[in-house]
Amino acid sequence: MSRNPLLDPHELPPFDAIRPDHVVPAIEALLAENRTAIEELVARAETAAPGWDSLAAPLEALNDRLARAWSPVSHLNGTMNNPELREAYQACLGRLSDYSTWIGQHEGLFQAWQALRNGPAWETLDEGQRRTVENALRDFRLAGVDLPAEKKQRYGEIKSRLSELSNTFSNQLLDATQAWHLDLADETRLAGLPESALASLRANAEAKGLAGYRITLDFPSFFPVMTYAEDRELRREIYTAFVTRASDQGPNAGEYDNAPVMEEILALRYELAELLGFSDYADYSLSTKMAESPDQVVTFLEDLAARAVPQAQEEYAELAAYARDELGMEALAPWDVGFASEKLREARHAISDEQLRPYFPAPQVVDGLFQVVERLYGVTFAEDATAPHYHPDVRYFRILEHGAPIAGFYLDLYAREGKRGGAWMDECRVRRLEGDAVQLPVAYLTCNFTRPVGDAPALLTHDEVTTLFHEFGHGLHHMLTRQTVADISGINGVAWDAVELPSQFMENFCWEREGLDLIAGHVETGEPLPEALFERLLAAKNFQSAMGMVRQLEFSLFDFRLHRELAAPRAADIQALLEAVRDAVAVVPRADFNRFQNGFGHVFAGGYAAGYYSYKWAEVLSADAWSAFEEAGIFDPETGRRFRTEILERGGSRDAAELFRAFRGREPSVEPLLRHSGIRAA
Repeated sequence: MSRNPLLDPHELPPFDAIRPDHVVPAIEALLAENRTAIEELVARAETAAPGWDSLAAPLEALNDRLARAWSPVSHLNGTMNNPELREAYQACLGRLSDYSTWIGQHEGLFQAWQALRNGPAWETLDEGQRRTVENALRDFRLAGVDLPAEKKQRYGEIKSRLSELSNTFSNQLLDATQAWHLDLADETRLAGLPESALASLRANAEAKGLAGYRITLDFPSFFPVMTYAEDRELRREIYTAFVTRASDQGPNAGEYDNAPVMEEILALRYELAELLGFSDYADYSLSTKMAESPDQVVTFLEDLAARAVPQAQEEYAELAAYARDELGMEALAPWDVGFASEKLREARHAISDEQLRPYFPAPQVVDGLFQVVERLYGVTFAEDATAPHYHPDVRYFRILEHGAPIAGFYLDLYAREGKRGGAWMDECRVRRLEGDAVQLPVAYLTCNFTRPVGDAPALLTHDEVTTLFHEFGHGLHHMLTRQTVADISGINGVAWDAVELPSQFMENFCWEREGLDLIAGHVETGEPLPEALFERLLAAKNFQSAMGMVRQLEFSLFDFRLHRELAAPRAADIQALLEAVRDAVAVVPRADFNRFQNGFGHVFAGGYAAGYYSYKWAEVLSADAWSAFEEAGIFDPETGRRFRTEILERGGSRDAAELFRAFRGREPSVEPLLRHSGIRAA
């Protein structure tokens, strides 16, 4: 029988050799081996006081071996999804959840960690090791180690079921997205769309062996139609299909409905929190975050809303007046807002995405991103074409310092069938000490940009450029860490409401002349972004910024109140809460059939449950951190060095608030965020 590639030691995942039928046998074998090894570690700890090398280090090695087998499987499930892989992936979720619960509730293992904390070895541990021990003890309690047997069992059942439900939510959203398309024989209904969008829609059709144009619900297809299509009925049709995905409404009503999944997820989350002694899931969620209490989070969000809503109402009133007077729209419908906003932006600032696209060919943007990072942190980049790949679009790079590799990453930029939407960074491998050697960190950086057509490079929108910089900020947090303990290395152990700091920080370079001179170059001539266009880009930066902020506050308040107020909601209760939040902060028109919540993957299939507020919370930190660069110069080497050493390199070794104070020399201020966002002082 051939060797299972997921069980072989590897520097990078053997993507060319991994098959769906490898997945379950590999995970079962590793879980069985780990269970045996952990029982042996616990037995030894009962006879001799445990130290770092006799307890923590071997446990970390076991976790790492499992992670290095599961990581490529999980990544392929998100980027190369097919029925066979999906089935194998899903078959492992319960096994992995049971294993995680078994560890978290293992009283002998808990006692071994306590013996390490209270024994003679504690004095020999460094700051990062101590932090790891404290986190481990906290996580045992959050896993219910102190619960009576029947409650422990119930905890395990809930965790296993939640894992399955989150995967179901994600699968149904992907299936619903891919189940709908609209084929058009000619351009008649596509008037207003730029040539780049038309070429993409033609390529969609050609990929299916069809003539004409295919509109799908993937964002690079959906967004240009909503922004540019003059055919109002077409916009309505596309909008309806998009906002009713995975729901009881719209063209595929009931077929992939996520409502029952949401109901069960929320009920189980509330039960889990109550089981562990928390008042609700929001309270439980904050036990590992920077925010101190649910009231603090709600006050923070409502304070931002009080500042932003009046300005957002003014912005919307201006849009409605413009649409009435210039576009002949007596009343804006939800599917008109993006179209009318783009027309107003062009009228006021004489700028559009299509004017900017030629200056952002993807190869130039990637090269410019690398140059920004090189100037900030003194590292260089080298592509390795020999690395195993999982798709022809994917590239692998190494990060070098003084000529030696310190990290690596896979770059997967373009949307395709079988790839879930959005953009994300994930761990392939974490930096840790492996014997006497350091295991170097490797990241996956994934986006869903418009694909290149023919031999021409993909031309990105400025939003896509900032998305790439955002995700690369997460990547740098993972890859530039200096920690050698896995549990606090990179983004591990970082409070979830601070983890967006490095990513949001990187976006700022896309708005600075010095940054754009590295990032932008005309696709045909290579010329930099003209000054007049740059000035218009800058002038338009905060166009409808208050409307943008209240939209994020809507998502954040909905998520947080959902996990604080509704113990066992029905779909109608979820909808009613969303409407109540919208009544308080939303300014744009809404459709009765909109089922945004059924596609809210961050909260129901990601890590943001009762944590979506983290984007705004961390934006306070990132805007204030950026203000230090504004004061010193955006490529100031000393400020760059301090940001690297105090934020990026330290991972989860200290509290996020301490790290911020060490970098900034004071507590964070909300004022830079309001200034950068163009929100007037109250």
